[in-house]
Amino acid sequence: MLATIGDLLDDIVVRLNGPLNVASDTDAEIARRRGGSAANFAATAAGLGTRTRFLGQVGDDPMGVLLVAELAGRGVDTHFVRRSGITGTIVVLVDSAGERSMLTDRKASIGLVDPERRWLDNVSTLHVPLYSLVDQPLSDSARTLIEWAHEDGIAVSVDLSSVALIEQIGVSRALQILGDARPTVVFANEDEARLLDINSELVGALTVVKRGSQPARIFEPGQTVVEIPACSVDVVSDTTGAGDAFAGGFLSHGDGGSDHTWLREPHAATDAGHRAAAGLLAER
Repeated sequence: MLATIGDLLDDIVVRLNGPLNVASDTDAEIARRRGGSAANFAATAAGLGTRTRFLGQVGDDPMGVLLVAELAGRGVDTHFVRRSGITGTIVVLVDSAGERSMLTDRKASIGLVDPERRWLDNVSTLHVPLYSLVDQPLSDSARTLIEWAHEDGIAVSVDLSSVALIEQIGVSRALQILGDARPTVVFANEDEARLLDINSELVGALTVVKRGSQPARIFEPGQTVVEIPACSVDVVSDTTGAGDAFAGGFLSHGDGGSDHTWLREPHAATDAGHRAAAGLLAER
């Protein structure tokens, strides 16, 4: 199965119906939904029929119960989810073009400690957002799981997560974290790739650069860059989670990732990632 470690959060999505009026009222549509990069990835992969496990911590509160139940209802294995503290929240501001800006308070998510090796039982690929490799103690738990994964022959996938996060920790630190993780595959969006000046494979890993509606670029070690066209989506109202959906589709390619078909067939896996992202966008 696939496993992922990271955030399961309460997303408060605010769709602005016009420019934000600072210090005054702005007409908007407001909704709540399950969020968090790792949780979004898990939900997409499970929705594609792939056995998927979420590893993380939510608050010991009613919202935590609701979020875990929602994720489990989508077919995700949530048996190892820890509950302590207060569930984190993200306020997502979505403009008229579907672009989003996020105000993040992760709370309980970053408090995950004492990982257990059994969390990786029957796992073939461990997917880790960069978010999970920065803030302690979650970052220590994620690094421990990554080391165990390498010892057990489990592939490691890393998503670069956020330009703001990379700028916060610095490019050199981000590259150091990636190098230490020794990933098999790295996912980046176009802005993250520009910031890290990605023009070839990153830290020796298969590197996939998502470019929205433009073709994704695949950098395979020792190979010429290949572009794979994206799927067309008529109307995009909210891009939140599209990158996570892409990774879920990519790593689910073939037999659900159990023998790393995506690594042997990265072009087809990228196409599967595009379809998964387009499917999410079309729902909103």
